[in-house]
Amino acid sequence: MASYGFHSGAAEEYLAATRYYLDHASPLVAASFVAEVEAAIQTLLASPMIWPAIEEPQISRYLFKRFPYSIYYRWETDQDRVSIYALMHFNQRPDYWRGRMA
Repeated sequence: MASYGFHSGAAEEYLAATRYYLDHASPLVAASFVAEVEAAIQTLLASPMIWPAIEEPQISRYLFKRFPYSIYYRWETDQDRVSIYALMHFNQRPDYWRGRMA
């Protein structure tokens, strides 16, 4: 099976969003958010090419069902790996994470 990894900025976003739900909603909502992120990652690992590239270089977007977030990722076929560049809230500037590609 494929592997995955978070860019450090995406990992920070994941942690910040989880903390937000803990602080402003409840542990149950935070746990639901984490479960949705983890399910999304498993879906990406099982079928990373289902979502078409929406930006260069071959960046795809997975939209969450329950929470206002999306995962921006790239399937690296040569490494059999999903690289996650952003865990983006829908209210953020759409291209803020592009600097992480370097």
